[in-house]
Amino acid sequence: MNAQAVSRIDDGRGGAEHMSLPRSSMNMMGFAVCCLCCDEPDVAGSERCRSCIASHAKTRERLSTQATSKADRLSRELVIMLSNPANHTEDSMHGEMMIHYTELINAHQGKAPAKTIEEIVAVFEKQKNKRQKSLIRDVANNNEWHDVELSADQREEMLAKITGERPKHMPSWDELLSEVEKLLEEDER
Repeated sequence: MNAQAVSRIDDGRGGAEHMSLPRSSMNMMGFAVCCLCCDEPDVAGSERCRSCIASHAKTRERLSTQATSKADRLSRELVIMLSNPANHTEDSMHGEMMIHYTELINAHQGKAPAKTIEEIVAVFEKQKNKRQKSLIRDVANNNEWHDVELSADQREEMLAKITGERPKHMPSWDELLSEVEKLLEEDER
């Protein structure tokens, strides 16, 4: 790529805007959108790139410690939003900017917005069927019982092991229905 190249993108706010392509380190930190909003010429290794990368790295390092104030929690929330703006377009306060950032990232990645009803429906279906990533679900709950539906006997056996008590006899539906029938017969007499 030409070192002096500048990307042009129509940001939907009236005309094309100059922007820098995301640096790999900024992308890895989740700040690609910062590069996409940068008005500097797209020159890798420039002083501005180095200072931004260093500043954002320090910020990420500071945010990796325990939150001690509301400002810390807000900072973490904003960084999470910036790193994946498409998941936060419904935010009442920042939704409009998250939509803009999502459009910038999509345009950079060559994804055109859906224009026809069919394309829009396809996008919604894809998003609906997409499994959301969850560290707890994907890593912490990685056990053999994760997707297993236990039978009533297995549940009772596990409960007995946990509580240390012998399982009580639980009547089946057939037994309950026959009991009800007996009661109804007694009432008829």
